[in-house]
Amino acid sequence: MAAREHVETERKYDVDGTTAVPLGEGDATPGVGAVIQIQLDAVYFDTPALDLHRRGITLRRRTGGDDEGWHVKVPRGRDEKTELRHPLGRAVRSVPRQVADPVRAIVRDRPLVPVAAIATDRTAYTLLSAARPLATLCDDRVCARLLNGEDDHGEQAWREWELEAVEGQPASVFRSIEPLLLGSGARPADHASKLDRILATHAGDREPKEPTCGPKGSLAALLRDRLVQQISALHEQDAAVRAGSPEGVHRLRIAARRLRSALTTAKPLFEQAPEDLLGELRWLGQVLSPARDTQVIRERLEAALSAEPRELVLGPARRRLRIELAHEHKDALARAREALGSTRYYRLLDALDALVADLPLAPAARAPARLVLGDLVRRDAMRLHRAARAVAESDAAGHDPALHEARKKAKRLRYAAELAVPAGGRRAKRLAKRAKAVQQALGQHQDTVVARQRLRQLGAQSFLRGENGFTFGLLHGVERLRAEHAELEFQSAWVRMPRPRTAAAWVSKR
Repeated sequence: MAAREHVETERKYDVDGTTAVPLGEGDATPGVGAVIQIQLDAVYFDTPALDLHRRGITLRRRTGGDDEGWHVKVPRGRDEKTELRHPLGRAVRSVPRQVADPVRAIVRDRPLVPVAAIATDRTAYTLLSAARPLATLCDDRVCARLLNGEDDHGEQAWREWELEAVEGQPASVFRSIEPLLLGSGARPADHASKLDRILATHAGDREPKEPTCGPKGSLAALLRDRLVQQISALHEQDAAVRAGSPEGVHRLRIAARRLRSALTTAKPLFEQAPEDLLGELRWLGQVLSPARDTQVIRERLEAALSAEPRELVLGPARRRLRIELAHEHKDALARAREALGSTRYYRLLDALDALVADLPLAPAARAPARLVLGDLVRRDAMRLHRAARAVAESDAAGHDPALHEARKKAKRLRYAAELAVPAGGRRAKRLAKRAKAVQQALGQHQDTVVARQRLRQLGAQSFLRGENGFTFGLLHGVERLRAEHAELEFQSAWVRMPRPRTAAAWVSKR
């Protein structure tokens, strides 16, 4: 059964054992609807190193209440978390695969073990505004203990209030309620969750949540922020692929490319270039590529077929496209998912974590980013200009490959400019935008190259089967026209690209 997604908006407050719940004590208090008493019992799971906890994620099995089951909570923003809910099932001491999939990129092949047991005696008050549910105030008396194999640590007990907005209500609903709670003696909680409180003295430092590099930051800080952002995106899209998201593979590949591009652009500043890691990121892109490419070509050709008049769609063209390309995509997606479950992939994720924890950069990387980025971006801009010159000088046989090479160089420059945005500001964004225009035009051209190759193959197969291949030839002609149009778009975008020296200046000055 698929997980149910719930956005949880809540705040927590520490209270003394004798503090009265400040409801029904005057006109300023909200109305109170149903009051329910619930016993909640939860076991929390994590790796032995508490990898989930260090990223603010919780995974638990909880009984009691109308939402009992397996829950995975992921930070979403201030006061907000995304909660994925699965039915209880029969598993008690081991985490079901579908529950762990959203955090597999963090857990990897490490075991998930019980780390804490928390029992909550809850009194839940439904708060009303104009007789409509606004929020729920939970008065929780908590008893918790850490679990460590066969040995249990001592119990901790405390009381807390949890104010949760009704789903669909914004966090602004707290404004009218929170002053009542604080005025009665409640204090904003020191910890984000019950598990956070009991693990506070046992867990390591949390992972940084937000980038910290400003306009005057060093190149080392800027690079680290970029890597942290893209590793987080990689984790998120890993979960999307496992959940069956149609765009998951594409976005996962983009995250891998951005990581690889950032490391490649900054490679001159490493004391020892991370060649092994770059090779593994290249491998990841390669194993994901067929799943994405077959998806793109299938959608493209089916759309082109649908755009043709019915009288020009002859023979079993539509059925051939659907059967053959769907089968290829299914196989490629299975291979991609197999790679995401491999030891090689998990060690790649380990290597990324290790790199971010200790970037082996030369002393020059500690200089302000704006003083260093110009040379790095100029290198990538020169590569793109050389590739564009090779396009102009190419013969008929080498023209398409030259355009494809220029596309890759434009993408690298775009990602280098994106890396520079925190330091370079609006002009770095402008450079990224112009490189993106070149990349997209050349990407459209490359799509026509792949489409024409596949249409020629389908047409030849139709002939060998004794089928009518006219429609495949027709679509081939359409793709030739698209290729010509895409090349004109490239020429138009190329006129607006700055020279390498100008590109360097754009990222060096705000």
